[in-house]
Amino acid sequence: MIRILIAEDQAMVRQGLKMMMETDPEMIVTGEAGNGKEAVALCEKQAFDVAVLDIQMPEMSGLEALRSIRSRWPRCKVLMLTTFNDDEYALEAMKCGAHGYMLKDAEPEALVRSIRSCLSGGLSLQENVAAKLIPRLLGDAKEPSVDASITPRELAITRLVGEGRSNKEIAEELGLSVGTVKNHISGIMDKLDLRDRTQLAIYAIRHGIV
Repeated sequence: MIRILIAEDQAMVRQGLKMMMETDPEMIVTGEAGNGKEAVALCEKQAFDVAVLDIQMPEMSGLEALRSIRSRWPRCKVLMLTTFNDDEYALEAMKCGAHGYMLKDAEPEALVRSIRSCLSGGLSLQENVAAKLIPRLLGDAKEPSVDASITPRELAITRLVGEGRSNKEIAEELGLSVGTVKNHISGIMDKLDLRDRTQLAIYAIRHGIV
C-alpha cells in the first residue's frame, strides 16, 4: 500500500482529498495534519511514502514543512497542493525539493496520477502550472554548460530527468536497467553537489541541457 500524509488546515478539504486519493485501492491516508508543524510531528512517529502538503497553513507553512521533510526523511516524496496558480510559489517549492505541484481543483484521476508519478521518480506539474513555471526556468537558462566530469551517458540521463521522465522511462529509452539509472543519477548528483532529483531537473533546464 502507498502510505499518504495529508496536511491541510481545512478539515472538509482534507476529507475530500482523502476520498479522492483512496479511490485508488493501493492508496491509503495514514496521517492527517492541520498544519505543517503537525505534519512534521507525524513524520517523526511513522513512515510515509508521500506527503501532500498545502502551501499556506497556520503555525508552519507547507513550504517550511517541505524543507524539513525533505532534509530529514528524503525517502518521502512531497506533492504540494494549493489554490494558488502562482509561479513564485511553484518555483520556490521546486527549489525546496518538491516532487510535484498541483492545484486543488485538479480532477481526482489527475491527483492520483501525480502521486504515482512522484513515487516513480517523475516531476509532476499540473499543465497550467507548468505553462507558467517552465518559461521562468528557461528565462534563467544559460547556453549549454555542463561540468567537465559529466560523461555523455550521464548527460543523456540528466536531459531526461529535466524533461520529467521517471527512472523506468529513462531506462527504457536508453536501454538500461532501472537500478543502473538510479546509480547514475546518484553519481551525477554527487558530482554536481545537488541534494535531490528536483534540483537536478532545474539544473538541466538552467544549463540548457533540456
